[in-house]
Amino acid sequence: MIIIKNCELYSPDYLGKKDMLIAGEKIVKISDNIDIPANWDAEVIDANGKNLIPGLIDAHVHIAGAGGEGGPASRTPEMQLSKMLEAGVTSVVGCLGTDGMTRTVDSVLMKAKGLRQEGVSAWIYTGAYQIPTPTILGDVGKDIALIEEVIGVGEIALSDHRSSFPTIHELVKLTEHARVGGMLGGKAGIVNIHMGDAKNPFKPLYEAVEISELKLTQFIPTHCNRNDYIFEDSKEYGKKGYVDLTSSSYPYFPEYEIKPSKAIKELLEAGVPVEHITMTSDGCGSLPDFDDKGNLVKLEMGYPKSIITELADAVNVEKIPLETAIKVNTSSVANILKLNKKGFIAEGMDADVVLIDKDFNVLFLVAMGQLMVKDGEMLKKGSYE
Repeated sequence: MIIIKNCELYSPDYLGKKDMLIAGEKIVKISDNIDIPANWDAEVIDANGKNLIPGLIDAHVHIAGAGGEGGPASRTPEMQLSKMLEAGVTSVVGCLGTDGMTRTVDSVLMKAKGLRQEGVSAWIYTGAYQIPTPTILGDVGKDIALIEEVIGVGEIALSDHRSSFPTIHELVKLTEHARVGGMLGGKAGIVNIHMGDAKNPFKPLYEAVEISELKLTQFIPTHCNRNDYIFEDSKEYGKKGYVDLTSSSYPYFPEYEIKPSKAIKELLEAGVPVEHITMTSDGCGSLPDFDDKGNLVKLEMGYPKSIITELADAVNVEKIPLETAIKVNTSSVANILKLNKKGFIAEGMDADVVLIDKDFNVLFLVAMGQLMVKDGEMLKKGSYE
């Protein structure tokens, strides 16, 4: 058992100063005061003056590696468990990216299973940039319906020179298969869309909805802060559909990117509901830059820690209330992706919690009831770390 006492509890809504009891993998009690019997075998954490928030969800991570735009030596490595924990992340959603040709969805699935075995929560998207997109069972709907860890399909590339430029009918068919697979498997069945640099990037999504019975909320377009014109379009799109910001690329491409913390503020001011805004790291993904001739001129790699860095700036620089800012990586993600028992602190929910100070330093982290960070030090690391 773990007892956290005197914490400022954000569920993500602020609940005041509380005590919380964790037993097994669940949060079993939240109260103003929890007495500790002498015969209890419990880890007691005094959290006075510290904020307790739900474990962060990073819903776009290349957990099995990615990249390759610069040749074989530019392939990125698999994500290590410690990269999640240092970021306050307790749940991830893995995906392929550009390389759906030499990498496989099977490898992403096995990496997710490995992360689960190490004590955190993990799901995946089937598919990759390309259409027809790679799958495990031969159809995206079957993958989503039959494989526990698969919750949707993506990232499917649109408006990008690396896209296979699917027709609107191909996009509709893919999305309808994902939707039905989600219905059959009790999943979100959502389609994660890689947004490129082309002008009017949301046009294919509007057209897909116009010619079908689909809704914009069947898609989650990512990289919506990659340049100024995509971001401006996202302010209107986000009122009807979801908008995902990428946190890791800003330090590398400040001349193009809208800083994620600033983007959250501007989306909220534009009237986009916080429930429609998410932020992901694109961790272990390659971050390439191409010149006007299509030549690769720069290649970087993203890290999950960029999420908590941007959340800190959202609160401390942009002055967004903490309970609002953290929703983009907790409750909003959990609701959109139907990740039951995640994203909230409440009795009966999974015991995924993070204790932070005002500077967002991760002091304690509990994942599925297991204490993994204590007094700022990692108690557990992944295999081969």
